[in-house]
Parts: sequence; C-alpha cells; structure tokens
Amino acid sequence: MKSQKIMWLVSIMLVLSVFLAACGSDKKENANPGKEGEKGKDAVKDEQVLHLVESAEIPSVDSSIADDAVGFNVLNNVMEGLYRLDKDSLPVPAMADGEPEISEDGLTYTFKIRDAQWSNGTPVTANDFVYAWQRALNPDTASPYGPTFMAGMVKNATEIGEGKAELADLGIKAEDDKTLVIELVREVPYFLSLMSFGTFLPLNQEFVESQGEKYASTSDAMIYNGPFSLSDWDGTGSWKYMKNEKYWDADTVKLDEIVVDVVKETGTGVKLYEQNKVDRITLSAEYAMQYAKDPNVVKETETAVFYFKLNQERKGKATPLANADIRKAIARAFNKDELAESVLANGSIAANFLVAKDFTFDPDGKDFRDYSKDYAVYNAEEAKEHWKKGLEALGTDKLELEMLGGDTENAKKQQEWFKSELERNLEGLTINLKEVPFSVRLDLDDAGDYDIQSAGWGPDFQDPISFIELFVTDSPQNNMSYSNKEYDKLVEDTKTTLADDPTARFDAFAKAEKILLEDDAAVVPTYQRGRMVLMNSKVKGLVTHPFGGDYSYKWTYIDSSK
Repeated sequence: MKSQKIMWLVSIMLVLSVFLAACGSDKKENANPGKEGEKGKDAVKDEQVLHLVESAEIPSVDSSIADDAVGFNVLNNVMEGLYRLDKDSLPVPAMADGEPEISEDGLTYTFKIRDAQWSNGTPVTANDFVYAWQRALNPDTASPYGPTFMAGMVKNATEIGEGKAELADLGIKAEDDKTLVIELVREVPYFLSLMSFGTFLPLNQEFVESQGEKYASTSDAMIYNGPFSLSDWDGTGSWKYMKNEKYWDADTVKLDEIVVDVVKETGTGVKLYEQNKVDRITLSAEYAMQYAKDPNVVKETETAVFYFKLNQERKGKATPLANADIRKAIARAFNKDELAESVLANGSIAANFLVAKDFTFDPDGKDFRDYSKDYAVYNAEEAKEHWKKGLEALGTDKLELEMLGGDTENAKKQQEWFKSELERNLEGLTINLKEVPFSVRLDLDDAGDYDIQSAGWGPDFQDPISFIELFVTDSPQNNMSYSNKEYDKLVEDTKTTLADDPTARFDAFAKAEKILLEDDAAVVPTYQRGRMVLMNSKVKGLVTHPFGGDYSYKWTYIDSSK
C-alpha cells in the first residue's frame, strides 16, 4: 500500500497545483493485478465473468441526477469523462487526449478529445461535454451537483443560476468536435480530479433527447463510452455489466461480464459466497469476527464518514432539534468506540470529526485532521446536562423523535443500537425507527421529511471542501434547515481569498468544522467506515478508490492458476 504522502507528491506534479494534490490517494487494490498485459493475457484461460452483490438498488444512473454511491459506482464503470482515476487513484486523461493546455492565469483549460465512440458507434465529441454540463446546470434538470459544483467555479454558472445569463453563456465551448475549452472564474487546485466525477461525464444530446423522460430509466435507454455497458437492468433490482467492445481502451478490459445481484442480508450473501455463486461479499460484524482469519479476507479503510443529520424544521414547523441543547445532548449520548468495535467490528473507527482521517494533506504532507480537533465526543454526563436544559426550554419532560435509516441488515443493527443508547442516556426520549429502502430514504431526505437521519458521505474528490461544503446554506445535501453565516463565509473564503494559501485554507476548514460539530451541533458524526470483505482468490486487479466511484473493474480479471 502506497503512502498517502507519497501519492500527494506525485499528484501535485500531475495537476500543476500550487498547493494541493488534486487527487493523490491511498491506493487500495484488492489483489495484485500483475503487469498490465501479462497476467491479463494469461487470465483469458478462465471464464472472465465476475459475480458481485450490492446492498441497494440503483436509484439513478442519469449522470446529471445521480447523487449516491451505487449510482456513481455504476457510472464509473460504464462511462468516462475527460479524466478517470487510475489504479493508484490518480487522475489520468481518459476522453481527454493527453494533458490540457492551461492558461498562465490558471483559468482557461483547453482539452483535445481523443478518438472514441459511444456504444452505438457515434463519435464522442467536445459537444457531448458542453451539452452535459449545460443540462446539469439547467434548473429543469434538478441536478443535485451541477449548480453546487459549477457556481463560483465555471464562468457564468452563478449568473445562469440567478437568471442573469443563458445556458449558452456557460464557460464551456466546443471550438470543434475535438477541441473543448473550459473557462473558470477562479483557480481550482482539484479541477482535474473533479473531471472524473459523475456530474461532468459527457452525454450524447441526440440520444438523450430521443429517449425523453425514458433516458437512463433502463439499461436499454442509455448509451455508454466506458469500459462496460449496463445490461439487463429494468430500472429496479439486479443488473449486469458487459464488456464494451467500442471502448477506446477495450484491449485493457479482460472481463466479459459482471453479474450484480442486490442482496441486503449479509447472511444470504455469505451463503452465496460459500456456494461459489458470488466472488465478493462485505461482512457485517458477526461475520467479520467469524471470518477474521480467513486467508481470503480483504480489509479496506475507507474515507466515507457517517453521521446524524438533525432536522431543525419539518413540514414548515420547527422540530425539537431546533434547540441547540437537544442537539448537543444527542451528539454526546452514545459511545462511538463501542459502535465501531462491537457493533460494526469491521475496521471502522469512531468519528468525532466530519473530514475523514488519512484523506487529504497539505503541501508538507500534514493530514487535515492535524489542523482540527475531535468534537461531539461521548460524554453521558454532559449529554444529560444539555438534555435537561433543552427539555426545560421546550417546556416538557419527554420527547418522541423519528430516526430515518436504511433497511439493510447492517443498517438495522446500527439503528437499533442507536435507539438503545440514546434512550438509555437521555431520560424521556423515545426513538421511533423508520427503516426504508435506499431510494426512499433519498426521497425523504430531499423533502426534509425526517427528524434524525442516519446518513453518510464518501468524498467526491480529494479536498476538505468535499465534506465541509455539504452543509453551507441551501446546499442540496443540507435538507435540515441549518444555516450559519460565519460557516458559509469560511467556506467561501477557501475558494476565493484563501485559495492560494494552503495553511490558511486548511485553518478555515478547521474553524468551519468546529462551528458545525461543536458550536452548533448541526451534524453528529458517528464513524469512519472500514470494510472487511471475503473475496475469491481468483479475482485479481479489482481497484477501490477513496473518493468518487468506489470501484473500478477496468483492470479486473479472473485467474485461478494460483
């Protein structure tokens, strides 16, 4: 495993950043893929079919709309942007034909588009990026990321959002089919890393518009320019990936087919693994302990952080969580170490922070966590004091709150433990669990229809802002009526006045994190996720990424020779 700090030094040269690695990371390959082109050729002796499971259905694979881990993982394998993350999770040219030409002021990027085709044989052109970006910014699309990422970054994006400019004015132009010019309003040190993110993937306008509302509703209502094509997906349930023979780098892709089944219970998944019906399964706590010494267990440290979102207003009315003491009581009323070590028992760690550990570093290789502190640390006595004050302010001696969470086996186990801990330490509290499928939870989150939500976030690119910007006022992910002007200003400063001062920038993020977690207790961190998975030893070269799409199957192959 390569050091994060070494990867940072490599990536800074790649992206020509003044102060921050655009995308350096801790590589996590689950098996040694060997030298590309050598082991891969040997591997064709085996049937190149991989069998996987997912714990949730696909909410959406429309790149303008997707906003969840499952959707982004699918997009990472069936689509390709200007850049993609390589086996070291470094950004490398993909649809871009080599590195871009960057203006002296760092505001204009000129990309050449490589010779590539969509799965229907249509050429991929610069216009496909222009259309996709304009579509993501169009209010009618209701993209969760387009306005967030482009506003204040791409020329005229803010003005378009305010109705002061037209979509055609957006700072992305196709000079010809092979030349794409992007104009920024500020230097963005993580820009090339961002170019691998799902929202910025190309879309073929003629095909998308021919499908109308059906686009991306099934695997047949899409075309693909990535290593695989989506297949056998009717908009619900399981799916397949098939090798995309028209992919520009198809010779690198060894797998012919990937079969993905939706399995929500770990026990069912383990049984399928033991029956050789699936090649990889993520283990919940009891199975993690049972298989801890199995030679086929793979341990993965992730950068995803989980937390409670505390909704201060629901259906137009203030909730009890609008009271700061109630929020601070909940933040301190459960033992996170016990959660990580006994309930999860899969390598996850207690989180008293929002920005993940071992995720992002300053130019000297200093982890962002060294700039900040631990907040909302478990302390039952402090929790009870805040609880008492909060109840007195509300004029009651008891509260009933709903906790929204997932319906998978792992999610249910966690939520039952949260309920037990909170009710045990906060007298008079009743937690009603609402456990729903992932897509339903996303809909309820969008509507702000919950009290407490058990949620999580995997970063989109390697910078603290990928976490911190989630909770600025009116962010699409801030569906909990939270707003703090000082917090908003600190985040804005990191993009403007502090953009070229890495130390001051990290200090600003640290101050913002304290406001969010300690002063306001708007969000309550719970754990940073780790994974223990059982994986068939014949699976080689399956690459995991610490941000963006979780997995890349481009380099994966089957080899049972050892």
